[in-house]
Amino acid sequence: MSYIETISKAAKSASKRLAIMSEQQKNKVLLRMAEHIKAAQEGILKANEKDLAQAKEMDLDDAFVDRLTLNEQRIDDMVNGIKEIVSLEDPVGNRRSVTTRPNGLEIEKMRIPLGVICMIYESRPNVTADAGALCFKSGNGVILRGGKEALNSSLAIADAMHKALQENDLPKELVSVVDNPARELVTELISQTDYIDLVIPRGGEGLIKFVSDNSKIPVIQHFKGVCHLYVDKDADFEKALKILENGKTQRTGVCNALEGLLVHEQIAGDFLPLAAKMLQEKAVKINACQRSHGFFLSPILLPDTEFGEEYLGLEIAVRTVNSLEHALEHIDQFGSHHTEVIVTENKDSAELFQRAVDASVVMVNASSRFSDGSQLGLGAEIGIATTKLHAYGPMGLESLTAEKFVVTGEGQIRV
Repeated sequence: MSYIETISKAAKSASKRLAIMSEQQKNKVLLRMAEHIKAAQEGILKANEKDLAQAKEMDLDDAFVDRLTLNEQRIDDMVNGIKEIVSLEDPVGNRRSVTTRPNGLEIEKMRIPLGVICMIYESRPNVTADAGALCFKSGNGVILRGGKEALNSSLAIADAMHKALQENDLPKELVSVVDNPARELVTELISQTDYIDLVIPRGGEGLIKFVSDNSKIPVIQHFKGVCHLYVDKDADFEKALKILENGKTQRTGVCNALEGLLVHEQIAGDFLPLAAKMLQEKAVKINACQRSHGFFLSPILLPDTEFGEEYLGLEIAVRTVNSLEHALEHIDQFGSHHTEVIVTENKDSAELFQRAVDASVVMVNASSRFSDGSQLGLGAEIGIATTKLHAYGPMGLESLTAEKFVVTGEGQIRV
């Protein structure tokens, strides 16, 4: 039996133990995971230093290094994320009534774990803690295959979580980490149909495409984040500028950062000079359409066919649009179904935008940076699904479960 098959089979077997645990038992283990991660902070940061040194040798870009970097605050965020997961209701076992049949049969649906989830991700060591905790609480085993760039950090985090599992007489295979970063093992991993129930790739466009094209197991895509801010003709400029600054500059190397600014033509002459001043102060590189070009200092002229880039840095595309409908057309053509934002004081325009935009998260008068599981009350997220089967948007506990029919009778038979 190969290395990958051994890991996969062990995870499947271990998941059976987890599926019958009570919420109280799971929460007890999760709290110990959080405590062990905090206690191991020094070792985790040392492991992360090794990964960062390798990243420097590989000359990886700033956005990648930012996602890779751990510090005390980010470890505290991992710990607090696990604690918030503990505070959330366990969806497993929840029932909802469907109908009562004329013959008296009670038809319900019950939430159940998916089984074993395989996470394939790049550069983000915090995914190890987030995915491990979310899968554990929702009753799923998880196999984590991070990129070689974050391997030392991921193994250190997983080791802390394994201590909590072993303290409670649970198999460490409930949170498995593939410790061999060889690329060819990914192909084998996404072929384990007997043991793995769902694959979630999280990373660059190349990784997502490879997994989607080659997996024999159902895949939920966490695709790129080409997020737009549309400033409507009825926008409050102060709100719009704050949301633009926060969405573009607060943290650039993340999928919920803004990559596009759309401005209604009726207010472009008043708003764009304000935006240009702020963006220049923040050293943001501007790619502008012909109609927006003149408001900025030394922008790059961007043809109308070349929008849709995920910059992951201090860079943004700007376009003046004719109307709300024109903004919707642009988003439909260049968006990535991740997060879209409108700033407007017009309730009808806001509601139309929310209904019409095909994105997993749609914001009105709020920063795109809130498109995050922890910010939306999910505790943490295993990813942001940009496909619609079976989840759409940040995937928390409920998204990691399915429903089965449960039928209760009193001896009825079919005639």
